[in-house]
Parts: sequence; C-alpha cells; structure tokens
Amino acid sequence: MQQDRIERVAVFIDGANLYAASRTIGFDVDYRNLLNHFRQRAYLVRAYYYTALLETEEYSPLRPLVDWLGYNGYSVVTKPAKEFTDATGRRRVKGSVDIEMAVDVLDLTAHLDHVVLFSGDGDLRRLVEAVQRRGVRVTVVSSIRTQPAMIADELRRQADAFIDLADLAEFITRRQVEPRPRMSPPARPAVARATPAEPFREGAELDE
Repeated sequence: MQQDRIERVAVFIDGANLYAASRTIGFDVDYRNLLNHFRQRAYLVRAYYYTALLETEEYSPLRPLVDWLGYNGYSVVTKPAKEFTDATGRRRVKGSVDIEMAVDVLDLTAHLDHVVLFSGDGDLRRLVEAVQRRGVRVTVVSSIRTQPAMIADELRRQADAFIDLADLAEFITRRQVEPRPRMSPPARPAVARATPAEPFREGAELDE
C-alpha cells in the first residue's frame, strides 16, 4: 500500500508587507513560531524573507532582524532601497521586492507542491498564475480585516487559497500590540536602535 506523500512547501515573505499587516491587526510576528507552524504541517523546503535596506544609513534598524533570520532557518534576500521626499514633504522609502520574489518562486517551483506567499501585492497575480500552470498550489496570506483591506482583490481571486493573517496570529504571535490605523499616523522621531520585533523605522513610509 502506497503511503501518502508529504506535501513539499516553500514560504515566501515580503517583510515590509507582513510587518505592516501584522502591526495593523495588532501583533508582532514570532518568526521561529512561523517556521514551526509550517514544519508541523508539511515538509518545508525553504523559507525566504525579502526586504529592502537603505545603504545610506550607517546603521539599519532592520539589520538585527535580517541577521537573526539568516541564522535561524530563513534565506534572506535584500536589495537597496531608495529614500525620497514626496510632494507633501513626507519622507518615503521605495523598495519593491516583487522581482526578487518572482525569480525565486519560479526557480523552486519544480521541487514544490505548494507555495505560500505572505503578501497582498496585486502585481504578484501573474506570478501566482504562472506557478499554478506548473501544477503547484498557491496560498496567499494577508488580511481583509483592515480598512482598507491589505490584499489586492485580483491576487486573492487568483490564489488557490487565502488565509487571513488574523486567523494565523494565534500560531505566530510574538506579542500583542496596539493595532495601528491603516492610514499612516504623523511622523515620530526615528529611534537610534530597534529590536527584531520593531524593525521598520518610524517616520518613513515604505512605497511598494
């Protein structure tokens, strides 16, 4: 009698996207618990974490998290971020990781049964479609419980399954925090250092 084959899964995390969604809902992600959650349910082939880093900074608040993830089971992919001031005088950081994520997903698809994307970016819809054509299921993790929803409707429709991050919180929570409004609050002074639980600087908004 043939045994059921264990599903091969890979997780791909847009770091800034997951951070924004979890903080809006009201919790910090425990990345060790996140890995264990998927390892208990399938054979986890790889877990990727993507983020953009400002090269102009002598010290990046993201560095402790990036270093910790690299030593604790994640493949970390970084790219240079660009900082600029918009027409209203607000400081913004631009650093989309969609291309880097798409390349890694397609490279690994032949060795997977299931792709899990932590992102709500509608630009990833075509990537999801391409992966599905190769016979691989795709689950997208984001949230529709925020106002507005943090997942693009076209991405949610394309995915084979959608998991609201709020439903996953009990398995991957590091600590509860006060939920943040979806719209950005007034800028506060940047802190000198940040822990891995608070990696993204205050006072700067990330543009995808």
